[in-house]
Amino acid sequence: MIYIYVVGPAGSGKSTFTSGLQQWMRNNQYEAITVNLDPGVENIPYTPDVDVREWYQLQDIMEEYSLGPNGAQILASDLIASDIDEIREEIVSYDADYAIVDTPGQLELFAFRTSSDMIVKGLSEKESYMAFIMDPMLALSPSGYVSLLTLSASVFFRFYIPYINIINKIDLLNEEDILKIRSWIEDVDDLYNDLRNEREGMVKEYAMQMFRSMESLGINFKPIFVSSRDMRGMEDVYSNVQLVYFGGEDLEKR
Repeated sequence: MIYIYVVGPAGSGKSTFTSGLQQWMRNNQYEAITVNLDPGVENIPYTPDVDVREWYQLQDIMEEYSLGPNGAQILASDLIASDIDEIREEIVSYDADYAIVDTPGQLELFAFRTSSDMIVKGLSEKESYMAFIMDPMLALSPSGYVSLLTLSASVFFRFYIPYINIINKIDLLNEEDILKIRSWIEDVDDLYNDLRNEREGMVKEYAMQMFRSMESLGINFKPIFVSSRDMRGMEDVYSNVQLVYFGGEDLEKR
């Protein structure tokens, strides 16, 4: 079983992507389950197969430990890590091809907590894959696009597992916007030129040097365009994961 951890800033569409990817896989006769790791979420666009709210409810933690929402989320992450063996057993019982793991809404609660290392290693360190979801509105400006890549790179450094960047909600963008972002992905000179035109002084130089640093380190993961609404790009995500773990071979349909 491959674990796909869906991470990204709040509002980027992690839960809708989780739902859409599972739907695409099931439509193509691949078995995928969803795992919700957010004990405080109230409404999500899918029914989790494995749900940490069956172990911990955020409101209960707040009341028992006299904590606010943020403190309770942090404690919940530690509590989930302490029960990861039991959670893994429930996930494994499904005998699925993929487990799509929807992480908490606030990126830092998963990406920058020691407990998240325990969760990833406790579930399956060698068969883990990370999908970083990008907000398409922020990606519309060259500096916004670079800032998203920088944030994504910091998450990659934390976990250092196979990784992909995904620009979600492309159904909200017009074709001109998509072509512009695609030009930055395919030709860095276009990105540098647009950065020069957008910013002045040190801010411009900072953005350009950040991008060059990522390029020189080989961590410029070219994003995939995805729409969780009409399923555009989902096959590309699947193909990318299959390339990493199965040399590009398709799974056996179920």
